[in-house]
Amino acid sequence: MNTAKQAKPDYPIHELLTKRWSPYAFSDRAVSDDDLRALFEAARWAASSYNEQPWSYIVATKANAAEFERVLSCLVEGNQAWAKAVPVLALGCTSLRFALNNNPNAAAVHDLGLASANLTLEATARGLFVHQMIGILPDKVRELYRVPDGVQPLTGLAIGYAADPNILPEKLRERDVAPRKRKKLAEFVFGGEWGTALPLVTSK
Repeated sequence: MNTAKQAKPDYPIHELLTKRWSPYAFSDRAVSDDDLRALFEAARWAASSYNEQPWSYIVATKANAAEFERVLSCLVEGNQAWAKAVPVLALGCTSLRFALNNNPNAAAVHDLGLASANLTLEATARGLFVHQMIGILPDKVRELYRVPDGVQPLTGLAIGYAADPNILPEKLRERDVAPRKRKKLAEFVFGGEWGTALPLVTSK
């Protein structure tokens, strides 16, 4: 664990949340099948609107070079540059309509995020790291994997073990070693009216 990346929260939170971060430098160490199954089992148990579970993942590991290259090709060029070293790549997709009645599912993207958050925390508990990215090529995912209409390819996930950031080009290395920063609670937790901080979060 790169202790420089450990979050320094203003209020006590679970250590899994302080340890979670998204590296660019990944080791080529393989992720075990047991660990990988556990990550997607964690995603399986995420909350979702009407228990729809609209998420799906397309997954490839370095153990199958051809399939790995196929998923890698669905990332934008900038992400391919570092993600090619990662042992596991996944593409997160979500169904935009409810299976029961075909009505639009306004929570579909939110629910994919919840599933991937579960996956990420399970990864952290196992000493793994997940770097999620919006920089994918949705049309290419749709073409290569015959993704049906009504399903949105949305995110990429790099899964593996963090490596020494010195293996990275300078610009990415700077990101990997930079301290983590977040907005203060008063900037996004409101009460009374929009933009007015809830007194609870300004009392410290």
